Amino acid sequence: MANNATPMSNPSQIDQISERVERLLLRYAEVQRTNALLSQQLDSLTQERDSLKSRLAAARARVDALLDRLPENSTAQKDRP
Repeated sequence: MANNATPMSNPSQIDQISERVERLLLRYAEVQRTNALLSQQLDSLTQERDSLKSRLAAARARVDALLDRLPENSTAQKDRP
């Protein structure tokens, strides 16, 4: 026989490959679940950020409106010694 491998070593190699493939499939499924969770978190955080930006813009608009209502000379009087 020209091949140095015994007939018993082939099933062992196939079993090893099969085990590795099974582990890879499990790892792949785990990575998919993790990716789905991270995508959900990203969506949630994006919505929260957009909401906070909107609230900030509304607060800025209210502050600007209040500043516009202040009399012009009140700031000049504060600056005088």
